[in-house]
Amino acid sequence: MKEIIIRSTEEARQVLMEIGVDSYGVETMVPKIGCHAIEISGIPCGVANILKQEMLSIGGDVAVARGTVDCSISETDAVIMGSFKQLARLAEKLVFQPFGLRAMASELTQLLEKLHKRFLKISTPRREILIGKRTLIMGVLNVTPDSFSDGGAYFSKPEALEAALRMEEEGADIIDIGGESSRPGSKPLEAEEELSRIMPVISALSGRLSVPLSVDTTKASVAETAARKGVEIINDISAMTRDANMEHVVAENKLAVVLMHMRGVPETMQEGDLSYGSLRKDIIEFLDERLKKAISAGIEEERVIIDPGIGFGKTGRDNLRLLRYLHEFRSLGRPILVGPSRKRFIGEIVGGTPAERIEGTAASVTASIMNGAHIVRVHDVAFMKKVVQMTDAIVMDDSDE
Repeated sequence: MKEIIIRSTEEARQVLMEIGVDSYGVETMVPKIGCHAIEISGIPCGVANILKQEMLSIGGDVAVARGTVDCSISETDAVIMGSFKQLARLAEKLVFQPFGLRAMASELTQLLEKLHKRFLKISTPRREILIGKRTLIMGVLNVTPDSFSDGGAYFSKPEALEAALRMEEEGADIIDIGGESSRPGSKPLEAEEELSRIMPVISALSGRLSVPLSVDTTKASVAETAARKGVEIINDISAMTRDANMEHVVAENKLAVVLMHMRGVPETMQEGDLSYGSLRKDIIEFLDERLKKAISAGIEEERVIIDPGIGFGKTGRDNLRLLRYLHEFRSLGRPILVGPSRKRFIGEIVGGTPAERIEGTAASVTASIMNGAHIVRVHDVAFMKKVVQMTDAIVMDDSDE
């Protein structure tokens, strides 16, 4: 179950047509799509009819496929349309219904709570980070010779140390250190080599930064070694699927963790068929499954950040669609991190080398924040700090001030 974002009557019409609503029903329901549209997949027609009757009784509606009313089809997807108040009332009514609708009521109530929660929290071994008052900036520090944008720029310890201190001064809220490139086509690195790159920098920064350190790694041994030196966040592009021991390391050390969606591995992720059955649905379902797996492994929910994985196994159009519909990821109830900085999809539109994509990155960061991002991962901290401040001033609700 997830919320879908509909910004125009044309988008509403397209959603209804996709689930098989007849033409008369489409034109009748389009004007009713207002504050919320909640999509549910694969429900029995009898259940869908109860759902529709209950929602109609309180002034909302439920769009279902043709053939649902007479049960000439076995199941249907559905879009529940109504205000927050109507949806909350629906959940109350479904509690007394049979056929699994009590469980649906619970899921709907939980979803509404997630969608309307203004503030979130990230817990690390050393602090609690409040999310929601402003957008946080994660500064990228790659101590690699071959990263797509800044490979080699901070490969020496003095340069990396200076860069980290400068990023903090420029306004970074988190410093994300990476020792292994994840650019398209990059080959995997042995843990020993990765550690040899990042640990001198982490050791040198220990006690010198007031902001938390993050490590961009998929290896449990790297995460554990870094944690001993004060690293608080693990940014795992594999969402803890690459190393079976990563969940234990994160849980044992009470680390925060970024779960990112990536299809395939960096070496081949942009090759072959990049199409999805349903881009946003597939990614949300993957991240939801990984979030639940993390919790079952003993990682508290407040330690998890989610990332849709801009540029990782997606086309340029996919990346643009993810930024446009980023609000849908709020259904996961966790802070959303987005990393569009200098990426190829920006170059496909505005041209230039990675370092020349700062304006395109600024536009992507702005769109990310306006569409629900809580944290943006960027290379150009000083420049993007101003972009973030201006966008926050537009977006953030200051009614309580």
